[in-house]
Order: sequence, then C-alpha cells, then structure tokens
Amino acid sequence: MVGNKVITEKKNKKPGETDLSALQKKLGHRFKDEQYLRTALTHASAIPDRGNANPAHHHYYYEQLEFLGDRVLSLVVAHLIYDIFPAENEGDWAKRHAEAVRETTLARISTKLELGSEMFLSSSEQRSGGRKKKAMLADVLEAVIAALYLDGGYNVARKFVEREWRDFVAGAPRPPEDPKTRLQEWSQGHGQGLPAYDLVSRSGPDHAPEFTVSVTIEGFETVTVTGESKRKAEKKAADLMMRQIEEREKQAKTGDKKDV
Repeated sequence: MVGNKVITEKKNKKPGETDLSALQKKLGHRFKDEQYLRTALTHASAIPDRGNANPAHHHYYYEQLEFLGDRVLSLVVAHLIYDIFPAENEGDWAKRHAEAVRETTLARISTKLELGSEMFLSSSEQRSGGRKKKAMLADVLEAVIAALYLDGGYNVARKFVEREWRDFVAGAPRPPEDPKTRLQEWSQGHGQGLPAYDLVSRSGPDHAPEFTVSVTIEGFETVTVTGESKRKAEKKAADLMMRQIEEREKQAKTGDKKDV
C-alpha cells in the first residue's frame, strides 16, 4: 500500500496515517476508498522506490490521475459553457474553455481549497517550494477530480467542478482572447506581419521540462520567458509583449493630451 512507501515531512506523517476528513468535507464527498484521494495528493518524488513499480499496475502518485482528471474537467466545463452561453458560437466557447482550464485558473482554485498543504512531497521537493508551485497545484487539482470520479462516479465529479467553476465561467461577459491571437491581430493590424517566436532553450528533466521562449516585434524590446511547455511559454511571452505595447500606447495618449 502506498501509505507504507510514501515519505512526507509534513508533521512526519505518511499518507496512510494522515486524517483527510477535513479535505473531504471541502470537496463535498466522503470517499469509500480513501486511497484514491491519497494518491491524488502524492507527488512522485515522495515514493523512493517507484522505479520498481509493477508495470501492470497503476502507480501511486498523482500524475496518472491528473491525465484522467483533465478529461473529466474538460467535459464538465464544456457542458457548463454550453448551458450558460447558448447564443455564442463554437469559437467563443473554445476561448472560454481554454481560460477555464488553464493552469492559472486551476492553481487559484487549488489554493482556495488549500491542496498545497495536503500534498505528500519529498523533503527536497518541499524545500524547493513545491507546495506553492502553480503547475503542481493545478496538476493535483486535476488528480483530485479524477479521484472523485473514480470513487463516486461522474455525477460526484461533475457537482464538484460545477460548484468550483460556475461563478468563474458565468462571470465573464465576453469570451477571453488568447494572448497569441491578440498579439497577432495587433501586429498584422499595424503592418508588422507575424510576431517572431523563438525557442531559446529547453532544460530540466523529462518529467518537469522548462522551455525558454522569446517573442520579437520590430520597435519593441524582445520578451523572453520560461514555461512548463513551449505553448505555455509562448502564451506568457505574448501576454507580456501585449502589456508592453499597451503601456506604450497609453503613454502616447497621455503625451498627446498634454500637448493639446
């Protein structure tokens, strides 16, 4: 059982010995098999002999559950958007969906539920700030959704997602614009052509890579950022470039008013 394998420095308790009743109350579900929830909270670094795991069995850490939870979350959020915004087209729905399931949104909800403090980590991962890493908080939330789905079925997972996401989805009067799309439209609208994205470097282990990407538009300072994937890094770079453009345009308007 994973409770005999996992090492956690949080109050020197192992997952099998930790009371998760308060968290289950927050989630709105009493688990029949708590192992699902403990697995959803366990980082791979907390299982020292995971390399010897039986390949025919599921592993007792959250990455595999994250895969399943991502799909459950995607379906429920898609249904929410379909119900709340019936007059919009598929393109607008896609923008809303992307915003609702992106890492920042998941990390915010995960923080609200205090999942970071419930995670089982190795000592080194905790020292590196693992409980506050946005990527890990988002991944664990998806794993928890999978745990709810496996233990209670689709309706249990659906009710949880709807409760935590409904206000966020319904609160946006207009579909959010993808930062890369916004930057491309601005650039082409000002005769600049397409923004130039370049992969500067890739570092880190295979299970936690880091991509450094730059974006360049003539007349503006090149923006360079790092993200967990090339796509995410490009979005972050585009967002920062748009902020630079908007700040310059704001300053130009202010200057025009002073000259009048």
